[in-house]
Amino acid sequence: MTPEPTTDAPARTTTGEASNTDTVPAEPGAHRRRGGSWMRVAPAVFLLAWGGNHFTPLVHMYEVDGRYAVWQANLLLGMYVGGLIPGLLVASALSDRRGRKPILVGGAMAAIIGSICLGLGYDLFWLLCGGRVLAGIGVGVAMSVGTSWIKELSAPPFDSRADITAGARRPALTLTMGFAAGAAVTGCLAQWGPVPEALPYAVHGLLNVLALLILLTAPESLPKGKRSNQHWWRGLRIPLVAHRTFVRLIVPAAPWVFGAAGIAYAVMPALVQDELGEWTTLYATVLTVVTLGVGASVQNLVPAINRWTGGRALVVGLGLMTFGMASGIVAALTVDPVLAFVVAVVLGLAYGICVVAGLIIVQAIAEPDDLAGITGVYYSLAYSGFLLPTVLAALLPVMPYAVSLGAVAGICLLCLGAVGLGSRNRR
Repeated sequence: MTPEPTTDAPARTTTGEASNTDTVPAEPGAHRRRGGSWMRVAPAVFLLAWGGNHFTPLVHMYEVDGRYAVWQANLLLGMYVGGLIPGLLVASALSDRRGRKPILVGGAMAAIIGSICLGLGYDLFWLLCGGRVLAGIGVGVAMSVGTSWIKELSAPPFDSRADITAGARRPALTLTMGFAAGAAVTGCLAQWGPVPEALPYAVHGLLNVLALLILLTAPESLPKGKRSNQHWWRGLRIPLVAHRTFVRLIVPAAPWVFGAAGIAYAVMPALVQDELGEWTTLYATVLTVVTLGVGASVQNLVPAINRWTGGRALVVGLGLMTFGMASGIVAALTVDPVLAFVVAVVLGLAYGICVVAGLIIVQAIAEPDDLAGITGVYYSLAYSGFLLPTVLAALLPVMPYAVSLGAVAGICLLCLGAVGLGSRNRR
């Protein structure tokens, strides 16, 4: 559990037992002054998410100007999942042993190196792949260690005024805003700025350095006395994955979190690119920002949706997702940019609701020692959906988007039924 305020903090500091003046307030009321501690971590998490998504609006540029095949561009889009999984699982295990700060610092450094590789690798496919993997490591660290750190800094003794859902809402909102900002800034720089193949990555790298300096001032939330003393690889064993709630609700729902986002800002622009020509990059940027912006705006409503529906916000999100996927079939058939935009809005709402609703459920069943690990598993499942656009692009020679989206909508409907049944049995 997150450390509670104690009255014997000075004595514990002198003996060195679980000593950390950043972790245990030295006087009553100190936690109130430290209510913003999580905001020292947020810029780094924000920029790591930025780095995961700043490639998205450039897919068309790499296909047309870089002469990469459609499958290569889409592979680069999903390539960072190869770094994301170890970033999620290994980093969370390491953070339970070493603390949150050093691991997140390492993730920020990986992201900086990744941006350098991407900026220099326009004509080198292997270097672009390496850059995307490093970006994935950064995102994975942000989504497991970063979210756990923000969650712990959103509770006593660091913040006594935050409500019970702040630990889920704050990191989810920070990540979503980072994903949106990365796409927005990169898309605008690519559309109107000089050297579009390098400038967006240079901007991201410099901002990451500034965020890293801020991160170094953040308090460690996991004191030495509460850290795991087992080998880090044992931390990869997470018994909670067999928890009844996790199996019945999270497993069928999580892949659709970023599956929805990927369809919205990777597939929808591809459907209408022949209608847009040179404006495809800008349109893809707008769809990405709108999808994630709508997702961010609805996240603070998830606790209210849970209250209104008796704890079924995840079902509501999956219902919207199924509707959005079905609407995507019509967008594929009509090749209408306006309808594709509407589909992105619906999928953005679904994404925003599902990512927070799922995180609330995960945090509710997690014990303190399992928090980072189970959060990593949750986001690993969620991010597996980001490979969906790559799969659909690979199927294009034998299956047009209208057909493949129909199959996706059918599978999503089945998952909605499973989660709805699981939610009813849970009560």
